[in-house]
Amino acid sequence: QVQLVESGGGLVQAGGTLRLTCAASGRASSSTTMGWFRQAPGKEREFVAAIRWSDDSTDYARSVKGRFTISRDNAKNTVYLQMNSLKAEDTAVYYCNAVLLMDSSWFAIGSWGQGTQVTVSS
Repeated sequence: QVQLVESGGGLVQAGGTLRLTCAASGRASSSTTMGWFRQAPGKEREFVAAIRWSDDSTDYARSVKGRFTISRDNAKNTVYLQMNSLKAEDTAVYYCNAVLLMDSSWFAIGSWGQGTQVTVSS
């Protein structure tokens, strides 16, 4: 069983930056493609970014491409999400999870952590 703990969220002004961290414990493996999702109030959870275990290649939602960067440190079982040029519409609870690509869409395949709240004031 892998436990995921997200951290690094907070309140930031529009245009600001935040770096989220996802720490995996338990039976975590570096051979796992990992991703970030977010859920805004009243909306469904949506895919944000993914990083493949095989070659560290990345994929992003169109809404964050060019502003967010996903990375990983396998030695620390940690995945990061660097968020720049934040907008009010980025406000959401952010979650990490193991992911799988099917039919050109990313799906979470593990258990969810508690998430970390990101609030961007305009």
